[in-house]
Amino acid sequence: MAAPQQVRAVPLARALRLRARASAAPAKPTETSRRALLGLTEPDLRQLAVDLGQQGYRGKQLHDLVYKNRAKQIEEFAYVPKVFREALVGAGWSVGRSPVHHAVTATDGTTKILLKLEDNRLVETVGIPVDDRGTPRLTACVSSQVGCPLRCSFCATGKGGFARNLKGHEIVEQVLAIEESFKQRVTNVVFMGMGEPMLNLKAVLEAHTCLNKELKIGQRMMTISTVGVPNTINKLATHKLQSTLAVSLHAPNQTLRETIVPSAKSYPLEALMDDCKNYFLETGRRVSFEYTLLAGINDDKAHAEELAALLHACGGGYHVNLIPYNPVEGSEYKRPYRKAIQAFVDGLESRKITVSVRQTRGLDGNAACGQLRNEFQKNPLLESSMPLEPNQLIESSTPSEPSLVAA
Repeated sequence: MAAPQQVRAVPLARALRLRARASAAPAKPTETSRRALLGLTEPDLRQLAVDLGQQGYRGKQLHDLVYKNRAKQIEEFAYVPKVFREALVGAGWSVGRSPVHHAVTATDGTTKILLKLEDNRLVETVGIPVDDRGTPRLTACVSSQVGCPLRCSFCATGKGGFARNLKGHEIVEQVLAIEESFKQRVTNVVFMGMGEPMLNLKAVLEAHTCLNKELKIGQRMMTISTVGVPNTINKLATHKLQSTLAVSLHAPNQTLRETIVPSAKSYPLEALMDDCKNYFLETGRRVSFEYTLLAGINDDKAHAEELAALLHACGGGYHVNLIPYNPVEGSEYKRPYRKAIQAFVDGLESRKITVSVRQTRGLDGNAACGQLRNEFQKNPLLESSMPLEPNQLIESSTPSEPSLVAA
């Protein structure tokens, strides 16, 4: 059995301090302090119009321009009076859309997009097209933070460091960018991109509401993922969402989990499973468990048996989503062979655990979370960095050497 990688553990308490520091940092008197129209409801926009001396119906026009016409700048508000446009800009408002800095499309159609935020940070989002028995589906995998402070040992995002939390509209705009890239409506959203959603729960819930109410994506078509942050699962349960909660376990016992997920030291597995049980009792929604298979680390048949026992002790009836490891440059972890994956599946199914194996997408396009962003950024970009023109996507040429062109 291969030895787990030694990583520098970042205590969860420190991660929470980093999040608080990022959220509490004073806004600079620059473009980054602008307020976004994206994320506001029609009543909000009607009130804004009235506050700026316009009739309320102008707010309905703003709503259509932002959510239907997909205008990216206030200057594009063609049928809104010039005096209203100037008032919006003068009051510090913007649409809240970011340019595409770089994009890459894998041979299977999976497209990863880097958006350049107002503070010159880059954030990843991924569009995953699927033909579901003749019905086309498009899943948007969205990020909730720029980087991640938890540094799970196998994850590329943590290797790139943590910058700040995303705002609600910065999460929503990722879905719009995917729709514009594919010229197709997003049907599913998974909060499984860069960052830990539960460390930015307020913005995640704001984005969730906007996606549901304004973009008309059903709650049951959305999934919120977490590696586990104390008290947040219980807090999420109070909102009684109809979306799926996906908990990233990656190990069937506390000792092994701590080597893979350093923050687990602050959140014992027993406490995490108790919170998952309470979540079901509070919401009536079963929890899905994510389990990344790492060759020689957590993919043995004995691990499958131990995982099954853990879930049965928690009440049973849960679903396990197995994720064969997506290789990351510089990592010692390996992807298991198909035989080992199937043996793990058999070990769970023989113990009455429902299991699925996630289809690996975008292996030739750096689709593992955080990989593409790490190629382009460890620090804020220079102001001179130019965005891509719309639909200027770069296709990967071969699995071993993706054709990446710097913006």
